Amino acid sequence: MYEFLTNSIGHKEFKETEIGTIPSKWEVVKLGDGNIADLIMGQSPPSSTYNDKGNGLLFLQGNAEFGYIYPSPILSCSQPVKLSEKNDILLSVRAPVGEVNVTPYKLCIGRGLAAIRPKSVKLDHLFLFYYLKFGSKAFESLSVGSTFKAIRKDHIEKFQIPLPPLLEQKKIAEILLTVDQAIEEVDKSISKTEKLKKGLMQELLTKGIGHKEFKETEIGRIPKEWTVKSIIDLFKVETGTTPSTKKREHWDNGNINWITPADMSGLNGKIYIKESERKITKKALKEANLTLMPSDSIIISTRAPVGYVAIIKNNATFNQGCKGLIPKRTGEINVEFYTHYLLSKKESLEYSSGGSTFKELSKYTLEKFKIPLPPLSEQKKIADILSTVNERMELLKEKKEKLDRVKKGLMNDLLTGKRRVKINFKQGE
Repeated sequence: MYEFLTNSIGHKEFKETEIGTIPSKWEVVKLGDGNIADLIMGQSPPSSTYNDKGNGLLFLQGNAEFGYIYPSPILSCSQPVKLSEKNDILLSVRAPVGEVNVTPYKLCIGRGLAAIRPKSVKLDHLFLFYYLKFGSKAFESLSVGSTFKAIRKDHIEKFQIPLPPLLEQKKIAEILLTVDQAIEEVDKSISKTEKLKKGLMQELLTKGIGHKEFKETEIGRIPKEWTVKSIIDLFKVETGTTPSTKKREHWDNGNINWITPADMSGLNGKIYIKESERKITKKALKEANLTLMPSDSIIISTRAPVGYVAIIKNNATFNQGCKGLIPKRTGEINVEFYTHYLLSKKESLEYSSGGSTFKELSKYTLEKFKIPLPPLSEQKKIADILSTVNERMELLKEKKEKLDRVKKGLMNDLLTGKRRVKINFKQGE
């Protein structure tokens, strides 16, 4: 779609500047240069003029209302003080410093914000938006204050940015905006899939498939054919521990997965866990009296926090922050079904936990936790439906991660001139 010219740093078409090595045809300018942009510092109107009824101009208090690229203010103000016009670049100047957004229409801005208004004949507003987003941490280093960090107007005015030819600015912004739009579409698909999954879990895990008769039980209304069991009826519950960290022979060259809640926190919606960050040795397994959980067992985090649930794909053990569920009768149990079910009961598991400093779900309480027992064939059908939705979710999240990496690389290359967009400069200069 786009053609690039790749140049190596040190080539004669580059030059050294105060902000680093940039193409020789680019300039370095300050945001306070009146020929480049105007700077408007926000000022909050009297609180008595705020309302949520739309009486007056929409009022943006700070970065808390920043959206993907554009903000979504919810208050209006009948006595606006400082105004931001459409396509101004919004910069948060306090708590925290450096977040950026684009004004979608005329707004009243509070004192937590500044509006930078590019002169369109010199500076493209989206190019500035992406450059400031790319270099937002530089504003943090300029901020001052002990109670909370803030940045002064003169610091913003002195902030230096590269200035490519206008046509090149527009092309760079167009490329980055295209990637952002693709990311936004994936985010929408992820959101829709999450809602679908939540609805299916609520429906399938309580009503099953095709049932017409139901009964009231201690876990709520369930199909008449289902029964209610305690976890201990269907699973053997195992506890974990941490082998002595003072003994190197417990950890050096270990090859046995030792799972912690931190490992489970990185699953990001997946229900299988294959590897742990740290591994233990056979000596540690024996001396710490740990249970080696077989593949297709369930592991659940029972402290800090309670409620992560996953299926072990390779033999593994775990620390004291988890408990393991080994099916007693595989002919009655589909572990995917029960993993989805326990994930849907995170709040109930947390509520059942004790402790003041941090919540912990005891082995006894977990063993007594009530769960449904549908026929195995129905468990499998429900698990297949939910796993299909999970697989789509994983693919979407992988796609987003890839796009995020592409965007990061393009921002690093295009906004510094390491990679040039191929354009006809005779038309753009």
